[in-house]
Amino acid sequence: MSITSPDLMSTDSGVTRTWSCVLFDLDGTITDSAPGIVARLAKTFATLGLPVPSEDELLNWVGPPMLESLEQRAGMTPAEALDALTVYRSISAVDGPWTGSAVFPGIAGVIKNLFAAGIPLAITSSKPESQVTAVLDHFGLSQYFTELCGASEDEVRSSKADVIEEALRRLTDQGIDLSQVVLVGDRHHDVEGAAVHGIPTIMVEWGYGSPVEAEHAMAVVHSTDQLSKLLLG
Repeated sequence: MSITSPDLMSTDSGVTRTWSCVLFDLDGTITDSAPGIVARLAKTFATLGLPVPSEDELLNWVGPPMLESLEQRAGMTPAEALDALTVYRSISAVDGPWTGSAVFPGIAGVIKNLFAAGIPLAITSSKPESQVTAVLDHFGLSQYFTELCGASEDEVRSSKADVIEEALRRLTDQGIDLSQVVLVGDRHHDVEGAAVHGIPTIMVEWGYGSPVEAEHAMAVVHSTDQLSKLLLG
């Protein structure tokens, strides 16, 4: 599904638009989940009897699909990556996928204000959908989202573009206006995945991406106040 975006209007405070729907990434955008993810990854490597990468190296794993990282960063075969993913998820199930995570200061307020303004919201995360739901339930934020969309348990749907496509399908089925959609994220996967569907991206600087990853983003925000201005005017 492709969304045709209207022209942007530039103001002194940045880009303004009346949005009909806002999509949010989860890790690095709403939740500071890196400490928990890195700890569970370290446990996974140790359980598998493999050398544990440095914390700095493991930070690069936060955001992209886990199966992709296991293959591309750890050099595992598809079968080995699936086995490692099973171990990682079992650790998450025991610890809780929210362990070691916190909601970034100010972002819950932005979400609640968007909801109060009547703007439909959806999550588009590369995390398994069951974990997305568990995390947002834990932090008391699920109620503000029309859809909580994540990767499928079998990883058939795991790329950001595929997750966004599924979210758009569900939102369409509910009659949500998708004429002016924006995605809020923190990694190039968000920008690239949204672009497949003609959706612009606002990058948040407090996440885990590098400045170069924001090259094709519509805008970059350094605070939740700036984000609120771009989303609510």
